[in-house]
Amino acid sequence: MNLRPIIDEISSQAEDFLKGITDRTRARAELTEFIALEYSGIIPADRKIVTDAVMAFLEEENVFEGGFAGHSFADEVDAEVEADTEDHED
Repeated sequence: MNLRPIIDEISSQAEDFLKGITDRTRARAELTEFIALEYSGIIPADRKIVTDAVMAFLEEENVFEGGFAGHSFADEVDAEVEADTEDHED
C-alpha cells in the first residue's frame, strides 16, 4: 500500500489537530488516535509507519520547540504559487 498520500494528508492537518501540543509523547498519542479513527482500515504495521513519518515531519518543522507559531502551510502554498507565476511572466 502506498502510504505517502496518507502521510502527506495527515502532515498537512497536523497544525490543526495538534494545536498547542509541544510534548512529543502527547503528540504521538494524539496522532496515533487520529490515525486509528480516521484511517481505521490501515493495518497496525502501516499505522506505525505513518505515525513515524508524520512525527519526523513534525520534528523537521520544529513543532516541539514551539514551531508552527506564525507558520502556515497556506503561506508555503502562496509562496510556491507566486514563484510559479513569476517563472511564467515573460
